[in-house]
Amino acid sequence: MLEMTREEFEELVAEALDRIPPELTRLMDNVAVFVEDEPPADDPELLGLYEGTPLTERGEWYAGVLPDRITIYRGPTLRICESREDVVAETEITVVHEIAHHFGIDDARLHALGYG
Repeated sequence: MLEMTREEFEELVAEALDRIPPELTRLMDNVAVFVEDEPPADDPELLGLYEGTPLTERGEWYAGVLPDRITIYRGPTLRICESREDVVAETEITVVHEIAHHFGIDDARLHALGYG
């Protein structure tokens, strides 16, 4: 398995977030991004997870709720990558994939766009 400290991986996630166009980040609302070492035991190969209510499904009822949560998982990402460059690319794909869920884009569309 490729070695990378948690701090290095968190920096890659931050860099991937910085590459999201400002016109999109301005639209993001009530969402927090986290890095965890491992996903839930029932899905050990999961690279990222979006938990929350997509912007497209929010209505008048949406107030006073906890932020949506995007989690990027370090362990499985490092296990599938062979080089630091692979980790950079995979992290960016995963961050974009989970942010797209925040915007209401489903997995089928993301796979079609190459963010599977």
